[in-house]
Amino acid sequence: MMRRAAPSVFLLAALFATRSPAAAVDAPPAPPGVGEFGPIARDLLSPRCVNCHPAGDAPLVGDHGQPHRMNITRASAEAGLPCTSCHREQNFDRPHGPPGAPNWHMPSKETPMVFEGKTPHELCETLKDPARNGGRTLAALQEHFAIDPIVLWSFAPGPGRTLPPVLHAELVSHVRRWIAAGAPCP
Repeated sequence: MMRRAAPSVFLLAALFATRSPAAAVDAPPAPPGVGEFGPIARDLLSPRCVNCHPAGDAPLVGDHGQPHRMNITRASAEAGLPCTSCHREQNFDRPHGPPGAPNWHMPSKETPMVFEGKTPHELCETLKDPARNGGRTLAALQEHFAIDPIVLWSFAPGPGRTLPPVLHAELVSHVRRWIAAGAPCP
């Protein structure tokens, strides 16, 4: 019985291993620059970015995206408790102390810039759209990545916090090349 099955197994394997040219589907090449967005998305999906760009109205904290203590939400500032009540101009020097940077805040309720749970394609489309990115042009977006104090903070988040996976200088280079290529989305 084994001798009869063996040729059949080889025949099936040969059929699956070969494909006719008509059956092959050629995928179109990715637009130039689309590969630049992968490293950008990796940083945007890291805790340093997602925590301030959550799906809801409450910021997250830590490397595991825990809810902010004291029931802090975007509405807290409207009620008289701005983020800068605890988040000063710089980090506290103890592990897991309140992080700080000038003008510490979440994106506005009108343009929350949600990163949490988004795909790289969704992030890309959001970043390019001034109606969803806080009114930024691509040039302003590039500047935001390069010099915004809160963005810079994420690369020096203080003791006890992980860094984004792509370091700042490399991220800025990817952003520059992505924008120069027309900001194509994956």
